[in-house]
Amino acid sequence: MPAGLTGNAADADGVAAAQAWQAIDPDPVTRAELDALMALDDPAPLRRRFAGRLQFGTAGIRGELGAGPTRMNRVTVRRATAGLAAYLLATRPDAAERGLVVCCDARVNSEVFALDTARVAAALGLPALLLPRPQPTPVLAWSVSRLGAVGGVMITASHNPPRDNGYKVYLDDGSQIVSPVDVEIAEAIDAVDLGAIRLVDEDDSLVRHLGEDVVHAYLDAVPGVRMDPSLTAVEVAYTPMHGVGGATLVAAFERAGWPAPHVVQEQFEPDAAFPTVAFPNPEEPGAMDLVMALAREVGADIALANDPDADRLGVAIPMPDGGWRRLGGDEIGWLLADHILARTHGADRLVVTTLVSSSLLGRMAEEAGVHYAETFTGFKWIAETARRHPELRFVFGYEQALGYLVTDQPRDKDGITAAVLMAEVAARARADGRTLQGRLDGIAARFGRHVSVERSVRMEPAVAAVRVAELRSRPPESLAGRAVDEVTAYEEANLLRLQCGASRVQVRPSGTEPKLKVYGEGVGEDPNPFVEAVVSLLTD
Repeated sequence: MPAGLTGNAADADGVAAAQAWQAIDPDPVTRAELDALMALDDPAPLRRRFAGRLQFGTAGIRGELGAGPTRMNRVTVRRATAGLAAYLLATRPDAAERGLVVCCDARVNSEVFALDTARVAAALGLPALLLPRPQPTPVLAWSVSRLGAVGGVMITASHNPPRDNGYKVYLDDGSQIVSPVDVEIAEAIDAVDLGAIRLVDEDDSLVRHLGEDVVHAYLDAVPGVRMDPSLTAVEVAYTPMHGVGGATLVAAFERAGWPAPHVVQEQFEPDAAFPTVAFPNPEEPGAMDLVMALAREVGADIALANDPDADRLGVAIPMPDGGWRRLGGDEIGWLLADHILARTHGADRLVVTTLVSSSLLGRMAEEAGVHYAETFTGFKWIAETARRHPELRFVFGYEQALGYLVTDQPRDKDGITAAVLMAEVAARARADGRTLQGRLDGIAARFGRHVSVERSVRMEPAVAAVRVAELRSRPPESLAGRAVDEVTAYEEANLLRLQCGASRVQVRPSGTEPKLKVYGEGVGEDPNPFVEAVVSLLTD
């Protein structure tokens, strides 16, 4: 970072750094925020804003909105774009002809950040192709490959809290970046001179505003995920959770031949304040309460929820006692895999999941006689696995954090197409006179009951990494009174796996949040005692 923009020994209070930042910050809101911080008697809050900066990694950049290099703001976005555009122009000979697709969700400042991204890229000679209005992330990912662009940028914080925003980068096949590309882009960003970043006018010829035909092209492809188009009867309750998925999902259902879903009206329109959910993530307890209440009221077959940028899918199902149960991410994956494997054919099929997802998909793949791969945490690695095996036909990939891909494009999780196919799973059960819980029970009867649990421990990323490294160097000999049979370290993923008979526990630092994550799975038994034992070791 250029001199004057970081706190140091000569600027103990960070005032000089704040003033230097204000000189290049185009946003009056964040400039005023720095004024307020400089006026405080306590210099610590201001110093924290300039103690480093948000780092670019495999998930791009994500963080809380605010002033200074440790927050998401217009300067942070402009710097990231200047580095990304320089990298693409230097490493892709045809980048100036192919262009960069840019899109955003409806969070605070998302449209401003998207336009800044387009104007900075264009100023460096990289055409910027702006999608019309806020869109789901899957539309951006799909459009990158359809338009033949060199890459894409999605302004979104996905399922993070309301005060966050982010900057996610895609490769030309619609997949997220993986190593070593992330490191190379980060190095290009580090080389950016903040004082020298240029922007073109919004109406510059290299800032191209795309029409609705791009969105329609994505929707036209959606019916292709259906596997039993003869099914037409299903009752779905749905919420986009104040995000941008609502209109797209309703249109996708119509194109796919499904009745219009019953929608949670108070959560249907995009709202950056997320007024009805404290944490807009379908994984969080309580987040799907409104859609489950609606499902009960209308007698739905299934309740579906997208996260705010609609790349994830949450599901709830009716129970025999009249209540509703939110499914775990693995359970959704099992239902989709069971449906897909029964309706596709050929030994060249490939299914992929992640290390921390359930091992059951491997059992299902073995029975079906298809290729199976287990890869690092993060959907980008599922896409990378499919890319490394062009001789195989990718038919399904999932991660337990509600990410599903039920088609071969885009190479990223897609909560819209997954919802369309999940409706078909529910319709098939309805037509057969079965319940979705009955389907899950049938899977358990065939392969054994796999019980998955997950714990998150709030912990700063650096501390979490140290704790995992310590556990890896001195793994326990036993957990909850049972011997640890096998210890496996996946160093590239910073993940440790401990096998205790029929149960396993895995631990890793979160890649996007200040958390340490612990995953347990038991086959025919409860893995919770082993998970709690590991949590105790990590928090002692």
